[in-house]
Amino acid sequence: MAQAPDSSTTLDAEEVARFAKLAGEWWDANGPFKPLHRINPVRLTYIRDQLCLKFGRDKKAAGSLKGLSVLDIGCGGGLVAEPLTRLGATVTGIDPAPENIAAAKAHAEGGGLDINYRAETAESLAAEGTGFDAVLLLEVIEHVPDVPLFLKAVAPLVKPGGVMILSTLNRTFKAYALAIIGAELILRWLPAGTHDWDRFVTPDELAAALRGAGLDVTDRTGMVYHPLADEWRLSSDKDVNYFATAARS
Repeated sequence: MAQAPDSSTTLDAEEVARFAKLAGEWWDANGPFKPLHRINPVRLTYIRDQLCLKFGRDKKAAGSLKGLSVLDIGCGGGLVAEPLTRLGATVTGIDPAPENIAAAKAHAEGGGLDINYRAETAESLAAEGTGFDAVLLLEVIEHVPDVPLFLKAVAPLVKPGGVMILSTLNRTFKAYALAIIGAELILRWLPAGTHDWDRFVTPDELAAALRGAGLDVTDRTGMVYHPLADEWRLSSDKDVNYFATAARS
């Protein structure tokens, strides 16, 4: 078995502890994870559409992801893992915080969903030689100290012919104004200190890191908030929030 990378270089213990303290509130749509509940429909639409495009599925079908294996890294309480399971995917959710996994398991069991939740790091799972059709990194990489190193460590989890789908924040002054000053300090959508602007990653930096990990970017799409409609939508504007899909040949 391959030796796992030293997780101390790719994992921020303080970040893990911050989210672990909130483990009991993952499914409170009006609690500290309210922003994730609000963007979840857009995230799920993007993931479903990209997977259906890649694997030749009908995105309108009820079981559009049936037979696909999906790994949700940093799954938290299962906000993405559960709906993907309902679309037919075989989902594994991992998180380094046992508290988050306990919350995810309890909620899935209450809904009668079979999801393989594991309290471990992506690096340790990669060391097992396991592969998935799709690997998700949603709102994760802006919380790790070394993005290129982290992506190199977890890229082997993507099967040949599979994809990695990421969502994160662009390192722009607009992102600082909206995601930190606006969302954290003024609107209080997020607890203060949730994000560190220095860890935001530009689309070009992310593409370079993915190439260095053996993955090629096939799509980049923005996500923007429309205040009049009070909803999030996919957009060509990647100045703040954006998605990326990268494929392994």
